Amino acid sequence: MVAGSALAGGALLLTGGGIARAAVREQVREQAREQAADAVALRLPAPTGPHPVGATTLYLVDPSRRDPWDPSLPVREVMVTVLYPAAQADGDGCPIAPQMTPGTASVFAQVAPLTNPQLPNAGVDWAATMTHAHAGAPAQAVRRPVVIYSPGGGDPRTLGTYVAEELASQGHVVVSIDHPGDAGAVQFPVTTSYRSECIRTTVFRENPRTRPDVYRTAIAARLADIRFVLNQLELLAAGRNPDAADRPLPQHLPRALDLARVGIYGHSAGGTAAAQAAYDDRRIRAVVNLEGYLDYPPDQPGEPGPLFPVARYGVNRPMLLLGTDGFRNADIDRSWSAMLAHPNRRTSRRQIDDAMHWVFSDFAAMVPQLQADGLMTAEGRDQMVGALGPGCSVAMVREYVLAFFERNLSGT
Repeated sequence: MVAGSALAGGALLLTGGGIARAAVREQVREQAREQAADAVALRLPAPTGPHPVGATTLYLVDPSRRDPWDPSLPVREVMVTVLYPAAQADGDGCPIAPQMTPGTASVFAQVAPLTNPQLPNAGVDWAATMTHAHAGAPAQAVRRPVVIYSPGGGDPRTLGTYVAEELASQGHVVVSIDHPGDAGAVQFPVTTSYRSECIRTTVFRENPRTRPDVYRTAIAARLADIRFVLNQLELLAAGRNPDAADRPLPQHLPRALDLARVGIYGHSAGGTAAAQAAYDDRRIRAVVNLEGYLDYPPDQPGEPGPLFPVARYGVNRPMLLLGTDGFRNADIDRSWSAMLAHPNRRTSRRQIDDAMHWVFSDFAAMVPQLQADGLMTAEGRDQMVGALGPGCSVAMVREYVLAFFERNLSGT
């Protein structure tokens, strides 16, 4: 992987004597300061709901599973972000949380242009983007619907912030999952005896849809991660702290989770996993699939791939299939049509026009800013998010997702 090689190369520069290492470190810091001073800082759209938003992260370890991507790891580690309605907008020790940590932002800057060549290789300070959530703020001691989010393949969980913050500001608890080995970069709070680095990068070298074996492993891992996170949320709601590093929880957070009202949404591979998770797990009452395939890639090119069980047999809970005109293709149409054909009529399909696949991620707001700053072409913007302006696209995606969950998770 190019990003991993670049990081390893940087580490090798610092292996000389103490004086040399100090000089090199200072030179690297100075170069980073100069680059940051000239780099563009991107902004996320503010949530519109009545509640201030709090944020915390959980480090969760499943000892019952080996890692599916790295056989040297004897457990499965997962990182999640929890956004929730906060009891206060600010306060001592509750600063605004960044979208990405400096470590994950550094890796993202290298990985993102490889998966999306339209993005600039330089000129963006990815670590400077701030959310609108207050880290560690006390939660409102009111039971709220819980919504799980699974991001697109190779994406960090934080690339879904604009929708997650909107849901939290409107009265939902949103739990965004990183799937390590799949996500571009995941930062853990501690090292362990079996993992010497805090940051873990993706194993993907190409689009997983081009490799049926890799794609099957990715979706299976996501499904197991979702089940595990749901189990850990049950511990949290019961008053236990599931964080494997025993980091403190925000005040009243366990009282904010109403696990009788659980929904799930996901983008791309996350949408695939969200739909299948709803089929597998009765705890999930409603699901939004943001442009995720509902079939496996075929073993032989040119043949239709087998449908996921959720598309083959249907599900008796509400599902929204939300797509764009720019990403619509034969595989999406075939697998979604199979889902819609089931007689229970609990599945609906909607489409956003003049839009493209990444409009469901924070790129919907970021990419137009990059174009305005001369760091992307109009063609590159259209290939990623379409011509629809962020004032419309962000509002439309938020409204579709919010209205669906408010309609289907409002009861007890």
